[in-house]
Amino acid sequence: MTRSVYVTGTDRGDGRQVVELGFMELLTRQVDRVGVFRPLVHDDGPDRLFELLRARYRLSQDPATVNGMGYEEASALQAEQGTDELVSTLVDRFHAVARDYDVVLVLGTDFADTQLPDELALNARLANEFGASVIPVVGGRGQSAESVRAETRNAYRAYAGLGCDVLAMIVNRVAGEDRDKIAERLGSRLPVPCHVLPDEPALSAPTVAQITHALGARVLLGDDSGLARDVLDFVFGGAMLPNLLSALTPGSLVVTPGDRADLVVGSLAAHSAGTPPIAGVLLTLNEVPSDEILTLAARLAPGTPVLSVPGNSFPTAARLFSLEGKLNAATPRKAERALGLFERYVDTAGLLERVSAPSSDRVTPMMFEHKLLERARADRRRVVLPEGTEERVLHAAEVLLRRGVCDLTLLGPVDQIRKKAADLGIDIGDAQLIDPAASALRDTFAEKYARLRAHKGVTVELAYDVVTDVNYFGTLMVQEGLADGMVSGSVHSTAATIRPAFEIIKTKGAARSPSDGAVAGDGRAKPDAKIVSSVFFMCLADKVLVYGDCAVNPDPDAEQLADIAIQSAATAEQFGVEPRIAMLSYSTGTSGSGADVDKVREATELVRLRRSDLKIEGPIQYDAAVEPTVAATKLPGSQVAGQASVLIFPDLNTGNNTYKAVQRSAGAIAVGPVLQGLRKPVNDLSRGALVQDIVNTVAITAIQAQTPLEKAGDQ
Repeated sequence: MTRSVYVTGTDRGDGRQVVELGFMELLTRQVDRVGVFRPLVHDDGPDRLFELLRARYRLSQDPATVNGMGYEEASALQAEQGTDELVSTLVDRFHAVARDYDVVLVLGTDFADTQLPDELALNARLANEFGASVIPVVGGRGQSAESVRAETRNAYRAYAGLGCDVLAMIVNRVAGEDRDKIAERLGSRLPVPCHVLPDEPALSAPTVAQITHALGARVLLGDDSGLARDVLDFVFGGAMLPNLLSALTPGSLVVTPGDRADLVVGSLAAHSAGTPPIAGVLLTLNEVPSDEILTLAARLAPGTPVLSVPGNSFPTAARLFSLEGKLNAATPRKAERALGLFERYVDTAGLLERVSAPSSDRVTPMMFEHKLLERARADRRRVVLPEGTEERVLHAAEVLLRRGVCDLTLLGPVDQIRKKAADLGIDIGDAQLIDPAASALRDTFAEKYARLRAHKGVTVELAYDVVTDVNYFGTLMVQEGLADGMVSGSVHSTAATIRPAFEIIKTKGAARSPSDGAVAGDGRAKPDAKIVSSVFFMCLADKVLVYGDCAVNPDPDAEQLADIAIQSAATAEQFGVEPRIAMLSYSTGTSGSGADVDKVREATELVRLRRSDLKIEGPIQYDAAVEPTVAATKLPGSQVAGQASVLIFPDLNTGNNTYKAVQRSAGAIAVGPVLQGLRKPVNDLSRGALVQDIVNTVAITAIQAQTPLEKAGDQ
């Protein structure tokens, strides 16, 4: 069984960080404790890649244990005592890390000014001594297809000939037009899988912040989002404004003398119009426009960086062209792009199977999140996001599109969406943009809505205005099959988000709506559901629990509570949580009485009558439901007590307060609320939702759409 993976190369410039990041993503999907070890490192400050991995994957590893030794120390040791002593020292340091982790990702040497003889052979020997399988990475930038194929075959022979267990070959940074041809030829020539990744210019493009740091530039205008933009091109301005405007390209940095106010204003005006969105403006000669010009610039393109450097354009250009962007903790959007590239062109499922890392019985929050994205990506669906101009939604959309999680439709004034995305430096090129007020679907949707609500006196004329509301328009898209699900609520109330679903997404089943502020309306549940309810996935340190209902129904009766339990069990099972239902109360078993306890006891019996296959216990107190030692005393022999995974609260007051208390006090990640009972998935966000919360909820919605809810509830 492989306990470590050694990612190495054959020369510098292979863009190996994409592969290293991709492998960490794969490993953390399967195991809880992943360590990192870099045998040799340049003594030039913190390890940028490890800092990224530590931030992104919440690694607890002490940074001091990551690196074996510096290249200078290694070169001296090798010269004085020989290669055997160098290898022996590095093996000892590797095992000091490996004993604390289930699997170790080893980052090979970088072939850059290392002064080590036969660096490839050293990597091969270290991999063998570590007992690690090897992933050689071959760089293909600037090479012909035939040259790439030959170098890849030679790399495989070199590592295999030195006794390495070559897990797979990865070819990176090849010309896009050659990718398929290279992949096809190598697939038939190598005895191990070969994955070929095309060159992605944005990954090697520096951000505006990186350029600012490298040049020692002064930031005159711009915010953090602007400074995070990728600089994909440079446009040097010295001619008249019309000539400059025709030369602008998306993501370009305009470099111009600081006394050319016309070019500064013209460039930012073009950005504001989205034709095209630029990365920013860099002023040379230490000249700064007047305060009036800077004020105008800030109003034209809020957040867009304007920088100033003292040198003239020629030496500035020379330094700019030598810069290359790097993955680090300060460039999370580059990391998303890198992972999207890796997951698109690498058979991740096959590769993970070959790695054979030991699976963990624990389910950490990160593992749960990974599985959500993986499942959504496996059967891609379209999700509509009504809040298309909201900054957090746009950032989440970029992540979802880059990772290939699902297709997206963003609603709102199209020009406003594009401008907002441009101001934030966000790429949403693959998203469908629709303005409900201007859409050709408006007439059709108005007629549809008027028919559905005729019993409430809704006319076509009234409906024509109603359907311009983004939540109504998005819900109608789901109802008509133009989208598979909808997620809203980052700036809308719960009622505004899901009332349209209650009115539009109907089934044969009768339903009763929540009676107060959570939602009010004439909601329709799917045929086997009496009501629409919700659950939260509570991601604790080592497991995932399902809490219901913490967001929708204020005071369900026994029949409704039974319905919530059955629906919550189905939702849990749909997302890989084995349902063991605890019907919570302030009393356990037969020890208490009273109306509240009797309601829970009656609901428990109703569930047993309707679904005898479900494991359920109730009434039961929370501690007896989740803690085995308490369960052994209060309910010995129970199949649920002490190991409950689905916890059903007797009312909204109890459920909502408990989930928030656990979230804040235990550091749990709460994913939800996830609505259940509707025939087609519509989910609500908290108005304080973070970008990752939105990403998770969209992934859940896409997964719900993969399995018709009528079937999911009957399992």
